[in-house]
Amino acid sequence: MLKDLKLFLELLHPYRFRVRLALVIGGIAGLCTGAGITIGAEKLFGIVLNGSQGMPLGSVIAIASIFPILFLVIGICTFLSTYHLNHAGLSVIRDLRAQLFSHIQRLPLAFFQTKTTGDLIARLTADTQAMQYALTITGRDLAIAPLTFLGAVSMLAYKGCEHDGVIYIYCSIALLPLVIFPVRKLTQKLGQKARTQQEELATVTNDLSQNIGAAKEVRAFNLQDRENKRFALRLSELFSSQMKVVKYTFSLSPVVEIISSVGLASAFVIGYYKGVTGEVFIAIFAALYFSYAPIKRISYLAGELRKGSESLKRIREILAESIGIEEPTNPADIDNLRGEITFRKVSFAYGETPALSEVSTEIEPGCVCALVGPSGAGKSTFANLVPRFYDVDSGSIRLDGVDIREIDILTLREKMAIVTQDPVLFDDSIMENIRLGRESATDQEVVQAAKQAYANDFIEQQENGYETIVGERGIRLSGGQKQRIAMARAFLRNAPILILDEATSALDSESESMIQKALDQLVLGKTVLTIAHRFSSIKNASKILVFDSGRIIDEGGPKELYHRCPLYRNLYDQQTF
Repeated sequence: MLKDLKLFLELLHPYRFRVRLALVIGGIAGLCTGAGITIGAEKLFGIVLNGSQGMPLGSVIAIASIFPILFLVIGICTFLSTYHLNHAGLSVIRDLRAQLFSHIQRLPLAFFQTKTTGDLIARLTADTQAMQYALTITGRDLAIAPLTFLGAVSMLAYKGCEHDGVIYIYCSIALLPLVIFPVRKLTQKLGQKARTQQEELATVTNDLSQNIGAAKEVRAFNLQDRENKRFALRLSELFSSQMKVVKYTFSLSPVVEIISSVGLASAFVIGYYKGVTGEVFIAIFAALYFSYAPIKRISYLAGELRKGSESLKRIREILAESIGIEEPTNPADIDNLRGEITFRKVSFAYGETPALSEVSTEIEPGCVCALVGPSGAGKSTFANLVPRFYDVDSGSIRLDGVDIREIDILTLREKMAIVTQDPVLFDDSIMENIRLGRESATDQEVVQAAKQAYANDFIEQQENGYETIVGERGIRLSGGQKQRIAMARAFLRNAPILILDEATSALDSESESMIQKALDQLVLGKTVLTIAHRFSSIKNASKILVFDSGRIIDEGGPKELYHRCPLYRNLYDQQTF
């Protein structure tokens, strides 16, 4: 428990003043509970048991008011302690979520090939929620329970000095250390089961995310029953893990209660045979109860802290992931970038799977360079290395003679506009989705970019025009409409380097023809990398790189490649004839 508590205290360090204040206030509530109620019980029950009939009414009222005053103080202190601890705990969760989200934004694309969406969502939500409970709910009791115990034990010590018979009741406290052993064993088991539960929850979240994202495919292939069975199985596995957590969590309290009841029963027997008076025995019994009750509560909190610490470990696993792509210490200046791209013996692999091998080429400024070849030949990898979505394993990539690893990453990517095969639109207006190309752009500039992408006409036909909400991933628009909005982003960005990854694949012939006309104007003075399987989309290419098995096997103009490169001729003929 101390190890788990230390982890959370480190997280609370930035808010230590508020935590210390909460502990002090909570300590007052604990002392009032452990010592104050014990004293009040002795005074009040002493009058009742001894039948003090001649006591003045004012004295009786003063003694009777002990409990209302005590509970008023305990209530106020408990509220203030809980409030400040929740403020600190929720602040930590807010900071941790922001830190985790920010770290995920910086992780390389390779990271997302090994982690599922559901797992990341679960760590950002469910795991931080478990930590929130550990920090807030348990924090309150950790502030109050120890001093409740201390106050009760102090009263026992005082009564032991005041009454000889009380000393024998202390033997019942000897059972307290017995609580430690089952609590320690159960919390270890609880930690293991809690981690399994969080992993099962991540699996359920991922299955849910995949199902919602593939709603059309599920219905098209009549996969509803299959998905229902799969999800029911996941829920069953999660239920099993949750019940194991419940078993170990709630088995702690009965163990402590059984040991406590034995101690209290022993105190009753010893007190009876030692002739301890009624009011003193009531005070001792209350003090013993307030000695055992905090131990019971702390044992429960130990389990919650263990569950929270397992969630914290899962979060820290992500935070420990290396960014991989390092920023240069002294970034090079590329303000006047012309757009020359040079590959020098570049090799790259996805883990153990090679993607590019010893690739060398030079793309001149203003060149429209098409990348062709069979699937898996290395075209997309080649293009993705330019904006440093990945870093080369060996060799170098240079822009205007400057190694891209010497360029600030944000600055490097500002010099590029990218349109992918499957453009992603956010659940926002069309205006804001286009403005992503350059966030400082005016509304007029956004409209102009849409006109250049031949998107203005269909946008104005929407019910709310440019303020139309497109839905998650642009679900309310057709494929061609989404593609043209993505193209409008590229027009708005007006970057010296343009990367088109099957950018016209979702367009009909008429739209593609219009986009090609617009591209003829857009590419002037820019360097363009266009990946395409459709040769109709690369008619304006001045240079073609032919890829096969991670290598550039030939490069040149369309006509010369057709006559001398069998692979290029075969790919071209397959689409032409």
